[in-house]
Amino acid sequence: MTKITLNKEQMTWVKTYWVALEHAEAKFYAEVQRIEEAMQKQTGIKDIEFFACDGEYVGVGNDSRTMNLIHLR
Repeated sequence: MTKITLNKEQMTWVKTYWVALEHAEAKFYAEVQRIEEAMQKQTGIKDIEFFACDGEYVGVGNDSRTMNLIHLR
């Protein structure tokens, strides 16, 4: 297997896309927060939220852990 070594231009592009990813991720988490706030308002459960494990959403629960986790799959 040949080891890949990035040149200066490639490294610049990689850094540019890394910043783009950070911006997209911030937008995503802001939208998740908006959805969770709507869910809190609709259900009346103050701290209800989506639960993630290993980078994947797997259920709905609450931060105080007073309700059973609702598995999404």
